[in-house]
Amino acid sequence: MKYVYITFLWAAYCALHSYLISIGFTSFLTRRLKQYYAFFRIFYIVFSTALLIPLINYSSQLDTQIIIVDGLTLSIVRKVLTAGSLVIFFWAFFFDYDSLSFFGIRQILNFRKTTEAHPPELKRNGLLGVMRHPMYFALIIFLWSQTYRMVDIVVNSVLTLYVIIGTILEERKLLLEFGDVYKKYQMEVPMLIPFVKSGR
Repeated sequence: MKYVYITFLWAAYCALHSYLISIGFTSFLTRRLKQYYAFFRIFYIVFSTALLIPLINYSSQLDTQIIIVDGLTLSIVRKVLTAGSLVIFFWAFFFDYDSLSFFGIRQILNFRKTTEAHPPELKRNGLLGVMRHPMYFALIIFLWSQTYRMVDIVVNSVLTLYVIIGTILEERKLLLEFGDVYKKYQMEVPMLIPFVKSGR
């Protein structure tokens, strides 16, 4: 029963997390808040983190017994995958994406500034030329490279499903933003698994 409960908690968190950044909700906030929408992103980050910390803490205390014990070989593989996933994640975060915009800092810095509107530019450099969502790929690898308690398997399954669904939803937003340019990108670069034929 406890695993059903933890599944519900994580699924509820993922659903709320996704809803707050959905096209419908953000469009509604943009209309209501107007220029003050610039502060929403940092609120979203702080609010999501504030909910995530106790959820992680609760999950970590739910189980202590490791059900899959790794030997030397598996332990080395796990450590290599963990290190590799962190390198990919932070490389993409700092070099391929706009980290200031991710945290909402750039939006606040530009608050009330009258800047000339420019059409959005699709980035395809670095890891974005290998896969369209390198940070999500790295997150999935990281999740499944950790300890294997029953609660870990349950939580990782929920989060992996959420990452995949969230990626598909994000693809829809990017199609609305970039149009045919993004369709071409989809044809040329795989979504999550690098070095595989993308073709749609």
